Amino acid sequence: MRDNRFTTQAEEAFRQFVLRPEFPCLGAKAALNAQTYTVRAYGELGSPEATVRLATDLSEFVQTQAQSGNEYATFAAVFSEPRPGTEIEFEELLWRQLRALREQEADKCAWDPTVSADPGDPHFSFSFGGRALYVIGMHPTSSRDARRFPWPTLIFNPHVQFERLRADGKWQRMQETIRHRDRELQGTINPMLSDFGEQSEARQYSGRAVEADWQAPFKAANPGKCPFHH
Repeated sequence: MRDNRFTTQAEEAFRQFVLRPEFPCLGAKAALNAQTYTVRAYGELGSPEATVRLATDLSEFVQTQAQSGNEYATFAAVFSEPRPGTEIEFEELLWRQLRALREQEADKCAWDPTVSADPGDPHFSFSFGGRALYVIGMHPTSSRDARRFPWPTLIFNPHVQFERLRADGKWQRMQETIRHRDRELQGTINPMLSDFGEQSEARQYSGRAVEADWQAPFKAANPGKCPFHH
């Protein structure tokens, strides 16, 4: 059963967090202003119960966004527990949840063929419902202010919207503005940031500064072409 009180609390906290004047991500602000965002609340991050519910909700979001073509859209999955004590603990939970999601849908729909399923590949992106998704992890003990949120949270952004911004010539200016705002907020930009195709974006998901030889604890289940992907 969904905890409606926590759902309301989580959505309001997310709105306040993103709409702070100093919050750097302009895409998230645009999604909230356009009402093209979704916030869902769950229990324990990585648990079987949360995975089943998240898979259902994320599948609905992916299908809706594929049909709508919104310029900005985001899905926030907020978990009531556990409260990770360190960034490494959160990173382990994040990848446990992503592995569980892929195992949940492996027999239904495989990897988006426009991106790599290998987390070591510079063209890697997480995929669900046959659609590439960029993942942003947030939690209370993050070293980055822009990722320090009261509960462990996974943000899923459709990859296609970044490609659309690149095609329209908007991405570079937007990226420069976001990085400038992040530097004003934190004093530095996130050292893990890189352009798609330079380094695997898996290094960016948890928000911590990972080691040079770091490898994502992830292997895609059934990373073939999705028969329902168009």
